[in-house]
Amino acid sequence: MKFELEPDRKNLSDEDLLNDLKRVASELDKATITKDEYDEQGIYHSTTLFRRFGGWLKALKLAGMSNTRNYKIPVEELFQNLTDVWIKLEKQPRRDNLTSQTSKFSSATYEKRFGSWRKALEAFVKWANEGEIETNLPESEKITKKHKTSRNINYRLRFLVMRRDNFKCKITGKSPATDPNVILEVDHIIPWDKGGETVLENLQTLAKEINIGKSNLDMFESE
Repeated sequence: MKFELEPDRKNLSDEDLLNDLKRVASELDKATITKDEYDEQGIYHSTTLFRRFGGWLKALKLAGMSNTRNYKIPVEELFQNLTDVWIKLEKQPRRDNLTSQTSKFSSATYEKRFGSWRKALEAFVKWANEGEIETNLPESEKITKKHKTSRNINYRLRFLVMRRDNFKCKITGKSPATDPNVILEVDHIIPWDKGGETVLENLQTLAKEINIGKSNLDMFESE
């Protein structure tokens, strides 16, 4: 039997510790990880990172990861993130679709908040189809006497428009699911500053470059 000493943790650099933390998260395909998950696959121990950085959450923050204490994350932010993931995939996301490349939060964040992944999806769909979470709009976005609606297109309405348009640009047919470089935006068909309202019927999905080119032109207005 051969006896070997473990590496001296005191000589480890901060970069070594954080890189190993990122490695484990990458291998687990998660945006953030718990101490138990790290202890199972990490080269070092979570207590080493805890002592070095003054806490597990501080270590995660330095590694550029999300906070595992999800109870402080606003529900609207969780739904906004789920909207982005749904749009990228053009379909209902599965638990394993929430990777560090596609999502700000892991599926575990949703499971802890809502009780299960299914319940999280049910709450999201109810929010998208039936309810709306109010947000504080800047003065420039508030309803004027000329309009019945705000110029701001909230995440709920944005999702409904893109879902109706099959998550594709109405003019080019491009989609982020087939081309990761495509960025979709929601546009007023009749521009808001020309009297167009922020309602489903007056909104359409356009690729970012098309929307920039259209600017405030009316889709039905002749040159």
